[in-house]
Amino acid sequence: MWKILKYSFADLVRSRWSYVYLAFYLILGFSLLFLNNDLSKTVITLMNIVVVLTPMIGTIFGIMYFYSAREFTELLLAQPIKRRNIFLGQYLGIALSLSLSLVLGLGIPFLIYGIAQSSEIWDFGFLLLVGTFLTFIFTALSVNISLRNENKVKGFGYAILLWLVLAVIYDGIFLISLVLFDDYPLDRFTLAATMFNPIDLSRILVLLKLDISALLGYTGALFQNFFQGSGVFISLGMLVLWTVVPVKLLLRKAIRKDF
Repeated sequence: MWKILKYSFADLVRSRWSYVYLAFYLILGFSLLFLNNDLSKTVITLMNIVVVLTPMIGTIFGIMYFYSAREFTELLLAQPIKRRNIFLGQYLGIALSLSLSLVLGLGIPFLIYGIAQSSEIWDFGFLLLVGTFLTFIFTALSVNISLRNENKVKGFGYAILLWLVLAVIYDGIFLISLVLFDDYPLDRFTLAATMFNPIDLSRILVLLKLDISALLGYTGALFQNFFQGSGVFISLGMLVLWTVVPVKLLLRKAIRKDF
């Protein structure tokens, strides 16, 4: 598995799209810090970008890589290598390379601007952690889609639709539900609905860590009141679950799939 991971990681790190992804975050980080020297405000601005952009990039890279590497995967399957090791190695190679681009792309500008000597370093590190979680989650989801759809166009369409639903449509449906059923107690429904969306969960998690009550909104305030001081840990636990379950489904499908 480690050899496959190293190959996939090295292959993606050398890809021009990895350089584009890295360059985007470098330019974004330097631009935001140039326009606003307040590190805390810059971290808040980055949160709104990272929690939406990293899932999209993880989805696109995951689906593109597994479709383009299909012949190589079939060659590996012909070797005496466990299927679990092949697909887990490829998945980790993609997720780690994207996470490295995220961490380096945002880390370099902030380190140059002296965040290491600032109290905001913990909030910034937490934002990078959440971005890494989202990368691993949506890469795993996209790989699941590619394994279940032989048609590239259909698989790519499903992957983009998944990101659109969780990033945009889900919130709209959720808000409409709150308005329509305003007369009913919706506290538990709200908490459960948030748990089923890793993007919303990540946004609330960062806001809870930053302790910005004005930006929490209804769902964030409900999280804060319901879980008291344990909201951050419960949210982190849910993100871990969101990472583990798709990987388990990925491996289960890969073992049974007839190539």
